[in-house]
Amino acid sequence: MPHQEADLVNWSDFARTRGELGTAFLRILGYFREDGAKSIGAVEDAFRARNAAALVTPAHTLKGESAQFGAYRLSAMAEEIEMVARRCVETRESPDELIETVVALRPCFSETMALLDRDANPLVARRPVTFGRRSDAPVQGFGRAV
Repeated sequence: MPHQEADLVNWSDFARTRGELGTAFLRILGYFREDGAKSIGAVEDAFRARNAAALVTPAHTLKGESAQFGAYRLSAMAEEIEMVARRCVETRESPDELIETVVALRPCFSETMALLDRDANPLVARRPVTFGRRSDAPVQGFGRAV
């Protein structure tokens, strides 16, 4: 399945991981945030250098860590980078075909982390707070829901 069709986050897998990790969950999610940013930086650096071999390990790491948290689109993107990079190493080609995926990797990571953080943070309100009106009612004069 192409990464564009993968769910950004599979919430049932996210909940399963959260349950399995228990009190260590937030700490491990923090490690994922740090390691993911490092892996993406390494992928970007390797791509700029057109070094297919250097793409493999950070992409592989990001693929596994993302899947653990149910971040399937990010995992699928990392898997595509890993597999194409491996093929490029074997055929001695440049990984130029990965440009769109590499460029989209960081925004996908940011969007994914925002969702995971929102769901993981016990202090964040789960629903918008409104006073005196339904939250899906349009605000008079603006013509759109708030």
